[in-house]
Amino acid sequence: MAAAESTAPQNGQVVVEPTETEDNGITLMDLFRIVRKHIVVGIITFVVVFAAVCAYTFLVPPKYSATSQVFATYSDSSVQDNNISNINSASTYITNQIQSYPTLATTESVLKPVIDDLGLDTTVAGLAGQLTVTNPTNTTFVNITAQSGDAKQSSDIANAVAESLSNVVEKSLYASGKESPVKLSIVQRASVPLSPSSPKVALYLAVGLVGGLILGVFATLIRDLMATRVEEANDLQDIINAPIMGRIPTDDSLKGIKPIIISSPAGRISEEFRRIRTNLSFTSKVEGSNARMIVITSVGPSEGKTTVSVNVAAALAENGAKVLLIDADLRHPSVADRLGLEGGAGLAHVLSGQATVKDVVQRYWKPNLHIMPAGPKPPNASMLLNSKTMTEMLDMALQTYDYVIVDTSPMVVANDAAVFGAKSDGVVLVSGRDVTMKRDLKDIAVQLENLNVPVVGFVFNFEKERKTSNNDNYYYYYYYDEGGKKSHKAPKSRSGAKRKK
Repeated sequence: MAAAESTAPQNGQVVVEPTETEDNGITLMDLFRIVRKHIVVGIITFVVVFAAVCAYTFLVPPKYSATSQVFATYSDSSVQDNNISNINSASTYITNQIQSYPTLATTESVLKPVIDDLGLDTTVAGLAGQLTVTNPTNTTFVNITAQSGDAKQSSDIANAVAESLSNVVEKSLYASGKESPVKLSIVQRASVPLSPSSPKVALYLAVGLVGGLILGVFATLIRDLMATRVEEANDLQDIINAPIMGRIPTDDSLKGIKPIIISSPAGRISEEFRRIRTNLSFTSKVEGSNARMIVITSVGPSEGKTTVSVNVAAALAENGAKVLLIDADLRHPSVADRLGLEGGAGLAHVLSGQATVKDVVQRYWKPNLHIMPAGPKPPNASMLLNSKTMTEMLDMALQTYDYVIVDTSPMVVANDAAVFGAKSDGVVLVSGRDVTMKRDLKDIAVQLENLNVPVVGFVFNFEKERKTSNNDNYYYYYYYDEGGKKSHKAPKSRSGAKRKK
């Protein structure tokens, strides 16, 4: 991830050089930001997961569980017949035998009589699937749990299996006439359960709630990883460590032939361009002059760089600065059309020696705002922009104006911005929400770093309008009354009353 780092002062100026910053991975704040950015995806995922768990919980048929318990002892008659020499050996024998009884309880010998006695409509395998038979560690107990959709049937099955298992152990496991050394006694009969054992509503809903939240967060992370375009200003700073100079929302008023600074000077968007003007006033002046050169570009086309350029120029001129806006996008000139000016003659004529600067520069709105259109598209745009004439013209402009704004081609089209940026303090990148490709921005970051051209800052364009109840009150501090006179308006509180100054 490219970053900017200050080095030792040179000629009184601080030089900003790009460096590599260590990627420390995702932080908790990054996670919150990603969740907030894709909150809709997270909510949809949570609702789907929780709704699915709720549907399963309340639609699945209830199951009832009943448990009977048998206890294994040695037979007194078998001891008397000397089949077991003493009580200790009998206990050891029982302990070894009882470990196999849970498996024995699910065999045909035990379950077939149960099916016949209860008249169950199932198979041995089916009935075995309804049973859970266990032998608790270090005990001679056997617990038989039966599960069924009918409460009474579950207790009947558990008791019947216990009786059948006792009968098989005592009478069927040994040769005819031989007494079984093990006796199973039913010590706890299964009672009819009063409530279902499954589904466990509270547990399932808790699992659905927690699972929905976890999967919702994962869904937002996956959505963010799959996003190929810049969706918010922080996405830009994840790739290039540069400040956000301004955030321009989508608004039809920006499509007019006049900069919004002129058409709507009291609007919130105009104030945002004035914020950009203030941020640009802190950039370094070009060495050897008392002026600043602002190179404005974008990663790709249709990101609004020309709209930003003309409005920034108007904002600077509004403040009294001498401003020259140069349309250096010779491949796709648009400044003249954007301002409703004659664009037949311009920079291309100057660079090709067909006209002088005075012949093509036009005054616009105020005496201190001058525009140099691009002129007709030349076949050798790159050669003209890298020519000695262009350098001399810029040097002359920097001696005449306070700000020279250069509107250049998108960087995926040409590297003109990097050439101009090397002569100034760097470049200002205009990035359009859902327009800038992250992959292209990363490539541009590498190119600028290799050329030692820093990114002065970003202008985030087409930002979503923030919906708050007091937007108008907090952002429109000034307005024009019906007579055209400018007056001050105090923001209202939530109750509607004006705040005292």
